[in-house]
Amino acid sequence: MDDKILVTRSSMPELSEYMDEISDMWQTHWLTNMGPKHKKFQAELREYLGVENIDLFTNGHMSLELTLQAMNLQGEVITTPFTFASTTHAIVRNGLTPVFCDIDPDTYTMDTSKLEDLITDRTCAILPVHVYGNICNVEEIDRLAHKYELKVIYDAAHTFGETYKGNGIGSFGDAACFSFHATKVFNSIEGGAVCFKDKRLGEILYELKNFGIRGAEEVSAVGANAKLNEFCAAMGICNLRHVEREIDKRKTVVERYRSHLEGIEGIRLNIIQPDVKSNYAYFPVVFEEKVFGASRAEVFDKLAENGIGARKYFYPLTNTFSAFNGKFDVTETPVALHISKRVLTLPLYADLPLEEVDRICKIIQECKY
Repeated sequence: MDDKILVTRSSMPELSEYMDEISDMWQTHWLTNMGPKHKKFQAELREYLGVENIDLFTNGHMSLELTLQAMNLQGEVITTPFTFASTTHAIVRNGLTPVFCDIDPDTYTMDTSKLEDLITDRTCAILPVHVYGNICNVEEIDRLAHKYELKVIYDAAHTFGETYKGNGIGSFGDAACFSFHATKVFNSIEGGAVCFKDKRLGEILYELKNFGIRGAEEVSAVGANAKLNEFCAAMGICNLRHVEREIDKRKTVVERYRSHLEGIEGIRLNIIQPDVKSNYAYFPVVFEEKVFGASRAEVFDKLAENGIGARKYFYPLTNTFSAFNGKFDVTETPVALHISKRVLTLPLYADLPLEEVDRICKIIQECKY
């Protein structure tokens, strides 16, 4: 149906603004291979995110997969199953073994109280995931990483533009990987980035994303092709001009949801973290059927009947994927399993009309009665 409300909608600049940004490409014919738009986008992102170093990639997954490869890791990587497939797949595709830590029931991020018990002599890194705009316990992760001399790579796909205690979220860990997919708070159509401190890591990443090419006549590594093209970089440049206004509009939508849904028995809303400048990336709602009176599935179906697309996000857990043929024991992450069976992310984007938020909440409230 044409008037269906989707769970997200891509932010886009005015067509004239994008056309103006790309117009000089018809003179230069420079369409890819780290051209002027790439360099401009990279510099503007470094400043906006408040990070030391950043490089751009064709998408968020390649930024993560190649970061793991660049670190030349071996053994086990502790991560969370409450994430998108990309996180776990990046580990496995590097010949590494994921070890799953359960999640905190309030933030849905890695439960650091359970992290140390999972560290063994085979552990080489920790790959925590910031979820729904909620950030991980970065202090405790940093403490344990230093204690056991482990690398830390953050999956920061949900936290673009956020700060914690005034520091850009990309400045934590050895590396932080972002996705600029069309569904995210900030997009470059497709795209991704890695923020990092060690410049040598940046050199390796550059080689890996460009076939291992070091110079015109030297190929020093076996690399991939993960370069961000100029059209995507141009979209990123345009959207970056408006991202703060977009975040403010998302905040208004979130506050409207909260005004309707807070305090309803059997509904759990996303927490508000202290010291975090939020980007209002998602609006997750956990439905406890025995208290609320309706299951997640029933709410999902009722919304769908009314042309509203919610998302069971994250469901299923990555440690239950058929791709892994029962290699992992989901009972080892009971909190993640519980949340995954009950959570819905409701439609959230900058231009979502508030009257539609009212309608969505009315439908949810009616499921209770």
